[in-house]
Amino acid sequence: MGRGRAKAKQTKVARELKYSSHNTDFDALQRELSGSGQSTVGPPDDEHTEDPYDDYDDDEYRR
Repeated sequence: MGRGRAKAKQTKVARELKYSSHNTDFDALQRELSGSGQSTVGPPDDEHTEDPYDDYDDDEYRR
């Protein structure tokens, strides 16, 4: 099977996303945008996290 059917499906989905009307929760968006300003998703930049799959984790990078 060629790429034609997959491309047609992607085009259909993209067109639906572009032209369909979405119900946007503006109150939730406002709460998210006016948050504390600091993301709690990951560790801070100055904190090093251990990666058990990183063979070169203990090596320092040098140019």
